[in-house]
Amino acid sequence: MALGRRNENYYGEIKTMSYTDKLFDIQGQVAVVTGAGGYLCSAMAIGLANAGAKIAVLDLRLEKAQSVADEIINSGGEAIALAIDVANKDQHLESLEAVLDRFDSVDILVNGAGTNCPTPFFDLSLDEWQGVMDSQITGTFLGCQVFGEYMVKKQSGSIINISSASANPPLSKAFPYSVAKAGIKNLTQNLAREWATDGVRVNTLRPGFLPTEWNQKNFITKEREKAILGHTPMNRYGAPDELVGATIWLASNASSFVTGAEIAVDGGFSCMTI
Repeated sequence: MALGRRNENYYGEIKTMSYTDKLFDIQGQVAVVTGAGGYLCSAMAIGLANAGAKIAVLDLRLEKAQSVADEIINSGGEAIALAIDVANKDQHLESLEAVLDRFDSVDILVNGAGTNCPTPFFDLSLDEWQGVMDSQITGTFLGCQVFGEYMVKKQSGSIINISSASANPPLSKAFPYSVAKAGIKNLTQNLAREWATDGVRVNTLRPGFLPTEWNQKNFITKEREKAILGHTPMNRYGAPDELVGATIWLASNASSFVTGAEIAVDGGFSCMTI
């Protein structure tokens, strides 16, 4: 029985593809990752590149996007960096055109851009509310609309929208963020239903607590940390690279019958009560 085709990964190593290699194979596919200059999505972009995908690194901060793209390129991968305001449809259209000009396809979309706001409800300004909504659910909506239309036309693609442990039930000190993340889950399920026969799968990845520098400064106190870890059966925070396995699974044909799902990577946080 043949073990599988011989293939050259992006490090230039020749290897024989095993059954699992073939099952999770995304080599040569093109992945667009928004928010990829950030703490979590940069790890996801680099992880997809390590699996052989070509990466379009999109972020509001071009210098952050370029830094991630450079890391991928310096490791032997292929990447481009693009600046984008995800709340601007024209910039999504321009990004799609730029990616197609460079790589000729888009196979995977990770919608990971977004901001948070810890302002209490009665003090929350409309600008703060709208800023979170624009970067989170509006950005995800536009990403799906622009890149999803391309995928539907070519009858193939995988979209991974990033939700949060705060989507349901909501967490305190994250009011607009929790609302937006719950909306992203609903949007994902709607699109999964709409595009199920068009070869496009749409799923949600739900990270648990993987504290960023911003979270440590604005969100997590010693008392709150005790509550978070006490509600997490693994009794620890996650690391960004622990999102990579689920990301590759959702991006690959290993999850070919999975759409509309919410995949929790949270150390058990979502299954804990008392």
